[in-house]
Amino acid sequence: MKLQQLRYVLEVSRHNLNVSEAADALYTSQPGISKQIRLLEEELGVQIFIRSGKRVVSVSQPGKEVLKLAERILRDVQNIKNIGNEFTDHDSGSLTIATTHTQARYVLPDIVARFVQRYPKVRLSIRQGSPTAIAQMVASGEADFAIATESLDEHTDLRKLPCSQWTHAVIVPDGHPLLARTQPLALSDLSDYALITYEFAFTGSTSIARAFQKAHIEPPVVALSSADTDVLKTYVKLGLGIGLMAEMAFTSASDHGLQLIEAAHLFEPSWTYIALRPDTYLRGYTYDFINMFAPKLTRERIDQMLYMPIMEDFSI
Repeated sequence: MKLQQLRYVLEVSRHNLNVSEAADALYTSQPGISKQIRLLEEELGVQIFIRSGKRVVSVSQPGKEVLKLAERILRDVQNIKNIGNEFTDHDSGSLTIATTHTQARYVLPDIVARFVQRYPKVRLSIRQGSPTAIAQMVASGEADFAIATESLDEHTDLRKLPCSQWTHAVIVPDGHPLLARTQPLALSDLSDYALITYEFAFTGSTSIARAFQKAHIEPPVVALSSADTDVLKTYVKLGLGIGLMAEMAFTSASDHGLQLIEAAHLFEPSWTYIALRPDTYLRGYTYDFINMFAPKLTRERIDQMLYMPIMEDFSI
């Protein structure tokens, strides 16, 4: 059994069982991957992938267990490498951060600039996606950590380190009727207009979804949704509806033709989290990036929250 064979089966799984795409991602040949996977299957005496002709169509039951263990093994191998690199080449390496568009566009630029200046030899990569997608990137090892804007309660395999709170705001075009209100904005006011908001706004237990549920108000019709805040603002400006998005994503200096209406009183504050795997070994520069993003998260505090055992309380 070779580590390379484990990488091959994992990459095929990550590319929706497309061997050709996996080969491209690994800069190798499709026949080479297929051959190594078959050799691994012969050694194990089980079929990892179920095939129809030359196509891989699904993962077998024992194959699912193999994939779980392969992911863990390769993660531990990377941790061992990280330990060595920490002492031999502490200021160089790679760091992959998964985050939402809002964080990448409006919060991270200054922090990234400071980090790159301090660690010019570190290859920094920022991958964007929905809260669910970025959590999966961390869980699968595709990213070192995620900067998430939702609680990610369904990902019990990750540790979430709270960083800061943020609020929602309503964004409307210049001259919009809501700007003429003399009373604070109410949830019922939003129901009178088509809504332009995040694609995950009404999925799961978000602060937006909870607000309408608690008020027993039917949510507005969502005219357009996107994970990209700049896309949302573009269509608000075109008059397709009113925007409901993170207040941090609005800047009056650059968002010409748009106005912000305070809505913090309508929705519970949301937390920004750092999400990590508890079995990961963090390089020194990773601690530094997290501390730049959330100054309260010192190396000691991160270790305490990340590696401390989870105590179950069975008291009645």
